[in-house]
Amino acid sequence: MTPATPYQAFPNSFKRDLLAGKKLIGCWSSLANAITTEVLGVAGFDWILLDGEHSPNDMGTYIPQLMALKDSASAPVVRPSSNNPVEIKRLLDAGFYNFLVPFVESVAEARSAVAATRYPPQGMRGVSVSQRSNRYGTVADYFKGANDNMCVMVQIESAKGVAASADIAALDGVDCLFVGPSDLAAGLGHLGNASHPEVQAAIAAVFADAKAAGKPSGILAPLELDARKYIAMGATFVAVGSDLGVFRTGTQALCDKYRA
Repeated sequence: MTPATPYQAFPNSFKRDLLAGKKLIGCWSSLANAITTEVLGVAGFDWILLDGEHSPNDMGTYIPQLMALKDSASAPVVRPSSNNPVEIKRLLDAGFYNFLVPFVESVAEARSAVAATRYPPQGMRGVSVSQRSNRYGTVADYFKGANDNMCVMVQIESAKGVAASADIAALDGVDCLFVGPSDLAAGLGHLGNASHPEVQAAIAAVFADAKAAGKPSGILAPLELDARKYIAMGATFVAVGSDLGVFRTGTQALCDKYRA
């Protein structure tokens, strides 16, 4: 097997491919462990999401995982615990360029997420002259190019978010609309049933709003039939599984095989 070319954070090849409409298949990482993240990186996914909303990740676990992906072709994406500019600032300094911001319901919230990733005057990112993201002050002209290399994707996962998705998609600096199907189903009164027609209609509406604005759309779809369906609907940024799901399913299957 010919090794894949390592992902380049600066300039941001992931953002380039995303905005070009390239199909980008990724995997969720929730185990907060550098070794399992390194194994995911070997597999060759286009991107790996390090989750901070529904996993025990923190600044002490993010950086070793970024190191583990350093020679991988998989672009690191991070989901902060919330749309919090202070948390986003720390993640930026740690070395993240690609953000999936959860539970965005309005243009104002989307604008805040974008501003948190940009230095003034385009945003409000705090300035540290020596941090991991600029290789501790050794990247020439880092401050001139940093804003353009940031990628902000926002999660639409409520009825309010769906209603505002067209305006959110039109916002400069929002690079992708991403549907959180489980929370969206719950918000629409169908907890645990993302296949409900009302939920499916909402997902289709978000995809259509993104397309109308010339932006890509994405979704988490760990079941193959769902993933292929959403790709056929136009999603190009698709998570097809998680390290936790693969580990849980694989270990249970192994145990069951010898108990039978």
